[in-house]
Amino acid sequence: MAENVQVIKEQRPLPARYEKLQTIWGEEALRRIMDSHVMVLGVGGVGSNCTEALARGGVGRITILDRDVVAESNINRQSIAFYSTLGQRKVDVMEGMIKDINPEAQVTKFFQFLRQEEMEAFLDEYARDVDYVVDAIDTISAKLKLAELAPKYSFKLISSMGGANKVQPECFKIADLYDTVNCPLCRIMRKEGRKRGITELKVLYSCEQPIDTDMGVDWERSERKDLGTASFVPPIFGQMIAGEVLRDLAGFNDRMDDAS
Repeated sequence: MAENVQVIKEQRPLPARYEKLQTIWGEEALRRIMDSHVMVLGVGGVGSNCTEALARGGVGRITILDRDVVAESNINRQSIAFYSTLGQRKVDVMEGMIKDINPEAQVTKFFQFLRQEEMEAFLDEYARDVDYVVDAIDTISAKLKLAELAPKYSFKLISSMGGANKVQPECFKIADLYDTVNCPLCRIMRKEGRKRGITELKVLYSCEQPIDTDMGVDWERSERKDLGTASFVPPIFGQMIAGEVLRDLAGFNDRMDDAS
């Protein structure tokens, strides 16, 4: 009778770029991150900085979506915005950055808007094997639709709220949408979310009262010239969201919950 022989697949040694990550997470958790799939919807100020941190953090599969090209006005806050990248599609520049950080990373990119009426079909086709979705979308209707649909899928979701006219990083928090204060976008999301039956949504927001800006009367309200963005706010938002995602993927948040 032949003996049962268990074949153990030998794992490749971790690249040197993961040395410090292995120290903090441990090899098992790090390999779990490396095997994970994260989708980032919107790679502007928050999304591009978040995606860079996810790539540096070892995420092995990243899906990105954005319909914009790099503009000079993006240079103050977006990790992909330089004079050398002006006019290029954001998803193309983002892909290049991911690959420059981790040549083995699997990147899927979509150069498109994602409207609320398209959300379910998109998730059905592309998010079935996703572990985490980062919502860095600008459109409120799409953010709401994503939050409404998320319970149908196996992925975790975190949504970025507004950082306009905010300048105090010590006020940035990860919380449930219904526990937020002093955020105009959160206020709208809470009101509309109740109508849609959204009972919970993890968000990154600022509890700081927005600073007043006076742009005078020579501009149209639709231009929103009253909304300004500090150079450090979207990067910190993006890094904090990436931190939450990486902690979850590593199982660190679960360990902290058990300890408490």
